[in-house]
Amino acid sequence: MNYKEIATYIVIILAGVVIAQHMNVVVSGSMEPVMYRGDIVVVDQNPNSVQVGDIVVYHATWFPEPVIHRVKEIYKTSNGSMYLITKGDNNPTSDPYPVQFPDQVISKVVNVGGQPMIIPKIGYITLWIRGL
Repeated sequence: MNYKEIATYIVIILAGVVIAQHMNVVVSGSMEPVMYRGDIVVVDQNPNSVQVGDIVVYHATWFPEPVIHRVKEIYKTSNGSMYLITKGDNNPTSDPYPVQFPDQVISKVVNVGGQPMIIPKIGYITLWIRGL
């Protein structure tokens, strides 16, 4: 193996690490038919704002993995705290607890032309490795 090959592999690995920081794997069917288990979504890790209809990735108090669900409602409390009511598109009811914004929100799914950026099925490898 020569130095060019080694350098190429290093660049590929580094690019993969950087790109992976802007992606999340869908772990359940709660957002079907928009996204499926094993799909990878491209995310904005520093969402300045969130609107009703956006899909967010957040730390749930009721589930051990990050949850990827749609914002159904936004409200502010009298002390100025902002909360999101979220729901999986394939779920019959909203999530059990409101999501505090920005504290619990990890990222927002990137949209192009009103459609979330999804790479289908590639995330199955990650699910298998993590035992999900």
